[in-house]
Amino acid sequence: MSKAWRRRTQKDPYRRRAQAEGYRSRAAYKLKEIATRHGVVQPGDVVVDLGAAPGGWSQIAIELVGPKGRVIAVDVKPMEPLPGVLVMQGDVTRPETQALIRETTGTVDVVLSDMAPRISGAYAMDHAKSIALAETALDAALQVLRPGGRFAVKVFQGDMFKRFYDRVGRSFEEHRALRPAATRKGSSEVYVLGFGRR
Repeated sequence: MSKAWRRRTQKDPYRRRAQAEGYRSRAAYKLKEIATRHGVVQPGDVVVDLGAAPGGWSQIAIELVGPKGRVIAVDVKPMEPLPGVLVMQGDVTRPETQALIRETTGTVDVVLSDMAPRISGAYAMDHAKSIALAETALDAALQVLRPGGRFAVKVFQGDMFKRFYDRVGRSFEEHRALRPAATRKGSSEVYVLGFGRR
């Protein structure tokens, strides 16, 4: 890691705030904004958080769903336990993982994904990998979401974005794209939201 990256990270107000408030990642504030401004996660929801490690989104989700809701954090990598969150290690692209999610949760109200590829620095390649991850998240969401359910996924902008965005539009009654305030300056990431799974 470069010295410039370390300096940027140390100065990042969201990173400092996450450390002070006990969140596992600065990304927690992205979900907090998405959920509070757009109603993606609501009290009593059953939420599946894909690619959940290290757990920042799961922390926000469990706060939002309250005592009557449930949060299931799924990642191929092991993740430290979180109070109130069911942590499941598995590959969400595999049918057996999707079946286990359905068996564990029953009805799912919300699927979240903050997954991102390992950045190579070659933008076209990184964009394509981001779209592939977003497609994977959408495929999994369509397998486990109840009719009327909600979806939020991170994706990098680029020439393949519109095709993915239109696919979300065909799968949900409403959809939109937004850029939370906690997104780093210069980042190409946006979040695509779907409401009312068809």
